[in-house]
Amino acid sequence: MKKPKTQSDLIMEFFKNNPNRDIKHPEIVDWVTNQWKIRTNQVFRDPDRSIRKLAQSGKLIKIGKGIYRYDPDFIEKRELEDFTASQKKLILKRDNYKCVICGKGREEGVELHIDHIKAKDLGGKAILVNGQTLCAQHNFIKKNYRQTETGKKMFIRLYELSKSIGDSKIQKFCTEILEVFEKNNINGHIEWKR
Repeated sequence: MKKPKTQSDLIMEFFKNNPNRDIKHPEIVDWVTNQWKIRTNQVFRDPDRSIRKLAQSGKLIKIGKGIYRYDPDFIEKRELEDFTASQKKLILKRDNYKCVICGKGREEGVELHIDHIKAKDLGGKAILVNGQTLCAQHNFIKKNYRQTETGKKMFIRLYELSKSIGDSKIQKFCTEILEVFEKNNINGHIEWKR
């Protein structure tokens, strides 16, 4: 076994030895961390990030959450677009220097991020209409739960709060929005209890 040049090289070695197969994340991580230790006598610190970067760059195909495939006939060159410093300033100004979800800003000691509404790795462009200001917490939640999941959870919380305090107007508003999620079968795995 030859020593890999980089951790990404080792991940690609695994996928090239397993082409056109949907592979779950644990199988990949177990193999690469074990092989890295054997070949370099070092610990592979963050295989998740390396796998994600390979998918974002078009070398791997993300099939679903934690499932990847290597297809030697489908290698896509992707240019991921980041917002420029001037675009970030315009987005912050447009959003009044506050998180568009919770309304908190720097005055409350909150770290603000400029986020792609449609993610970069899903083809989201670095244009003003695709940018939004999020606090660090909501940016993290969005990355983990996706935009629509974050929205549905937010309306469920607002619905439950309005129900608990007897605010029928807000409760009706949230009901209408949550019914749109249900009607369009968006994030059906997130349960809303009326």
